[in-house]
Amino acid sequence: MKIVVCVKQVPDTKGGVKFNPDGTLDRGAMLTIMNPDDKAGLEAALRLKDQYGAEVTVVTMGLPKAEEVLREAMAMGADKGILVTDRVLGGADTWATSQTLAGAIRNLEYDLIITGRQAIDGDTAQVGPQISEHLGIPVISYAQKIQIEGDSVIVERQYDDRYHVLKAKMPCLITALAELNEPRYMTPGGIFDAYNAEITVWGRANLVDVDDSNLGLKGSPTQIAKASDKVRKGAGEKVVLDPTESVDYIVDKLKAKHVI
Repeated sequence: MKIVVCVKQVPDTKGGVKFNPDGTLDRGAMLTIMNPDDKAGLEAALRLKDQYGAEVTVVTMGLPKAEEVLREAMAMGADKGILVTDRVLGGADTWATSQTLAGAIRNLEYDLIITGRQAIDGDTAQVGPQISEHLGIPVISYAQKIQIEGDSVIVERQYDDRYHVLKAKMPCLITALAELNEPRYMTPGGIFDAYNAEITVWGRANLVDVDDSNLGLKGSPTQIAKASDKVRKGAGEKVVLDPTESVDYIVDKLKAKHVI
């Protein structure tokens, strides 16, 4: 079995976010982590590797520094890492990103593709299903449990207060929830091997069956109207009262808001 896992290097929001003048994220200026849903998808692939001897290839699109998440994935147990990076791919929305990743995946053999449900820097949940559409394969989203049965995959798909059980023949794409599992830690030996391993780097020339009009910022139909790193609040109401009046004022406000 051959499994491709798509991961994304996303901003660590604890360190704050920064924007470029065009409204896109300034990814080179921020601390980063592996997207949580993607890490759950990677763990699912690694468990299938443990059970069936699957080969796990991890693909990411991003700046050259996105190599870090590939090495993290390999330190966890992935077999190969592919970085798709090129200036012409910058500023991509979900449409252009999915076109890019599908173009890269067309170079690979795969039975199963696993992506995260959504990335914490966009929260669209669009890229995984869009990749499946570009490749012409079935998709099962919001996976909370994955099983393999012959040449098919059986997935419990989260749905409101219940779940669906869906079965699809491979090749198939699955989008994983962060709640799917508890990702394993990197091992000391895995870290050593990962940082001595070779990362495959692809650019625009390596993308198969993708038109230039569907790549990067120019190929992105989504336009950012406004971006801000902070929600600015008004000054609020200011009053100057003595202690007794202050207590009465606060109590009256709490009563008006039905807090007390």
